[in-house]
Amino acid sequence: MFKLPQRRRVVAWMGAACWAMVACPASAASPQDMLAASDDIRNPPNSFSLRLAITEYRQGRRTNHSTLSVYSSPSESSGDFRNLVRMVTPVRDAGKLLLRNGGDLWFYDPSSRASVRISPQQRLLGQASNGDVMTTRLARNYTAELKGPEEVKDGDGVVRKTQRLLLVAQRPDVTYAQIEYWMEDGTHRPVMAKYYTAENRLLKSAWFRRFKPALGAERPTETVIVDGLDPQWVTVMQLSEYTPRKIPEQWLQRDYLPRFAAD
Repeated sequence: MFKLPQRRRVVAWMGAACWAMVACPASAASPQDMLAASDDIRNPPNSFSLRLAITEYRQGRRTNHSTLSVYSSPSESSGDFRNLVRMVTPVRDAGKLLLRNGGDLWFYDPSSRASVRISPQQRLLGQASNGDVMTTRLARNYTAELKGPEEVKDGDGVVRKTQRLLLVAQRPDVTYAQIEYWMEDGTHRPVMAKYYTAENRLLKSAWFRRFKPALGAERPTETVIVDGLDPQWVTVMQLSEYTPRKIPEQWLQRDYLPRFAAD
């Protein structure tokens, strides 16, 4: 076996030790830290608004479409986002509101001027649930377990080296009981996810696509969602018009919903 001269062995050992000192902290990141890093890619850190378009397809044919305005503000106490969602189109739904503040989710209909409590698991349109249109930090709501490296195809069919996490809900009021979550190795970019019931039944799969600059980072601006039973039932969520803005505190209170008027 080839042996390095003594001096070279010392230099080589020192080089390896230095590399380890640099590399180990990154590789030793906890699954929860990895998930938090991916959250930071999906979501801006501060209050903002955006436009969300949801399109439903059945057997390749467009069957439904809706546009929403989403207003998101992080809570100082929990760190998670509070959300107000205003329906813009179709005309029959214009002005209807969804409000999430902590574990409470409310639906407000201006025609009846009544607000009712609803579940984040309920479908809003196609495969998009009420919880899906809300800005969330997964690391605040799920416990992450690292399952290891895996090569998967992204939403464009490109093979990506990823790390797979298993996310288990910390509370019963979150949208999904379990999530399999794939993020690109080294960048933490979300690649795909699978969403499950408490009985481990696959509800749907999602692919995160079309990364574009938005409020300081490259973020996914399109999510393609496929039904867990019918692969011909597809829903596309497109995010645009990211705008930094201060969300008035009263907008995030249930009692204010009848008085809300978009500016």
